[in-house]
Amino acid sequence: MRKEYIIPVFVPHLGCPNDCIFCNQKSISGQRKSITKEEAKKTIEYFLNNIKDKDAKKEIAFFGGSFTGIEVEKQEELLQIAYEYIEKGQVDSIRISTRPDYINKEILKRLKKYKVKTIELGVQSANDYILGRANRGHTFEDVKKASKLIRWYGFNLGHQMMVGLPESNRIDEINTAKALIKLKPKMVRIYPVLVIKGTKLEKEYNEGVYEPLPLVQAIETCKQLVRMFADKKIEVIRVGLQNTDEISNPEEKQSEVVAGPFHPAFRQLVESGMWYDAIVEKIKKLNVKVKEVEVTVNPIDINNVIGHKRENVLKLKDTYEVDLIVKQDDNVKQGKSKVEVTKTYEDFLNENKQIKEKVEK
Repeated sequence: MRKEYIIPVFVPHLGCPNDCIFCNQKSISGQRKSITKEEAKKTIEYFLNNIKDKDAKKEIAFFGGSFTGIEVEKQEELLQIAYEYIEKGQVDSIRISTRPDYINKEILKRLKKYKVKTIELGVQSANDYILGRANRGHTFEDVKKASKLIRWYGFNLGHQMMVGLPESNRIDEINTAKALIKLKPKMVRIYPVLVIKGTKLEKEYNEGVYEPLPLVQAIETCKQLVRMFADKKIEVIRVGLQNTDEISNPEEKQSEVVAGPFHPAFRQLVESGMWYDAIVEKIKKLNVKVKEVEVTVNPIDINNVIGHKRENVLKLKDTYEVDLIVKQDDNVKQGKSKVEVTKTYEDFLNENKQIKEKVEK
């Protein structure tokens, strides 16, 4: 299978008519000004020159603003640049990110002309009250209409949702996931809400009106959402904002994050937590008190099974007094595992008894 690389071109806040309560695109994208034609080319060339695997799939992705809300001339200028790389065989496809109320037949025909393959919609929530509370400026009906049009025109559909919006709770977020699943996206991004400097949410946080999710709660909710999408074969391509100089630990001087469930390895915490739950569930199904368990997984999964800073190993030991041994095997499918009890509590007691007898002799 060919590796896939994304070439990100950020168009911060261009085309976006709203000032969403959580949003400061300059901070989130790390870009402080609108992108020019020359800068776009420079970014694309930089990534192409640094991708060593020349046979890999490459996709130019316009992120940051509401791409289809940009003035048409600017849209076409950027799309034409990307399209030239497709014509030269240097890039395979184009991806854009936009708002659901900025999708119609005319827009989709234009994107089709330039060989855009994937359209991601910023959905955030399926609850109209929460969308209004976040000042999104659209309803979930707009999401449904845009999603159906996008799929009808043959594009790959992507959705982006948020966890921890003002007045949202886990039930709202589970309902959002259920609503998105019905719209059959090919991929999803899940973003826990962070309080970013210069946003209306920062003001609410400082006034005590908004309380961000604790890290543990955000992880637990995201675990449940990832499982829901995985069960329906919908790929979760990101969990948590990408760690940058601006989006980093709030304690760091350059960070734009004021508060919220930030962690540089947020996705790993979610996925390793899911592995921990799966291992514990398998152990509990065994009709024996386990002392040592051997879990064999695909090499790709091994870090998540062990956990961030060996968290799963330590937690199993502290909570259940079970020693976890992790082995890797290329023949085990990614996401699957083989669990074998290598020592029961009875074995452990017998070993100690034998050692004690030897010492006494």
